[in-house]
Amino acid sequence: MAVLALLWGSTFLWIELALRGLSPLQVTFVRCLLGALVLTVACYASGRRLPRGRTVWRHIVVAAFFCNALPFALFSLGQQTVDSGLAGVLNATTPLWSIALGLALGSERGLRPVRLTGLLLGFAGTTLILAPWQSAGATGWGALAILGAAASYAVAFTYMGRTLVRRGTPTISLSAAQLIAASGLTAVALPVGGLESIDPGPVVVVAALVLSVFCTAITFHLTYRIINDEGATNAAVVGYLLPVVSVLLGAVVLGEGLSVRVVLGMAVVLVGVGMTRRKDPTATAPARTGEAEAQAEAEAEAEAEAQAQAQERKQQEVADSAAHPEDTPAQATPLRDEPSDLPATRRPALETAG
Repeated sequence: MAVLALLWGSTFLWIELALRGLSPLQVTFVRCLLGALVLTVACYASGRRLPRGRTVWRHIVVAAFFCNALPFALFSLGQQTVDSGLAGVLNATTPLWSIALGLALGSERGLRPVRLTGLLLGFAGTTLILAPWQSAGATGWGALAILGAAASYAVAFTYMGRTLVRRGTPTISLSAAQLIAASGLTAVALPVGGLESIDPGPVVVVAALVLSVFCTAITFHLTYRIINDEGATNAAVVGYLLPVVSVLLGAVVLGEGLSVRVVLGMAVVLVGVGMTRRKDPTATAPARTGEAEAQAEAEAEAEAEAQAQAQERKQQEVADSAAHPEDTPAQATPLRDEPSDLPATRRPALETAG
């Protein structure tokens, strides 16, 4: 998870550099296309293949829209007016959106006071960063776009956890297929704002390559692995480790500065997210994610059905034994096939003699 946080946190720096020569949609298309190429090669090199079947591809296209095409475009659009460090801070709200989505869907039940307080604190810190009371805030529409990207991640992680992972398809196959789908979705949008002239300087080329290979292909595959191994909520938690990386890189590499208000808002957001991750000390078992609950329910149903079938077979055997006692092993004799027209009084004698 630390590696994922480091790679993901540096994403905003590379987006900032790539935007110096590419439009937002061009940045989105390049990172999806090159990322898809890297993962597809890795998929086949590992002996895997891309998923098959209409149903799984429908789920992949939906996940590609919410996890790749839409948030990648929103981040690039937002960073036209928002510094890379602040973009990482706003992206840290992903776990908050995940909890809010869970409440809306009913998967988050009995939210404890400490987690509810953390949720409210997180959004209060976000409001402090946005400063809507200022006519010319430091964020504006760009910050709203990044918040939309963070919320889109939350939707995607939940959807991927419920429809794609733990369904028998390797994560490398899913991540490659999803970036392929995202490339197609982004290509459709290119005529809208992606046909501008480009300025492919060395910095832009390097930034695009690092963004595509490390911050998209590798990061996205690691995210899929975490969703598969630990659940969608834990994957979203990586979001609150990002600000440290993004703010440090923005300050050191790009010379970005943060106001006292933004720093305070960032601290409030991180405290709030940390509170939402606190476990219930009275709980005897860890809380299950939505996909884990579904799997547990399926296993319980299968076990109950097997037990019912075993009980039914046992009852049938008892009934058959009562109806045909001569067929039981204890009474089976070579003479039981005697003609049925023998007198009833002779049958016990014959059986005894046998």
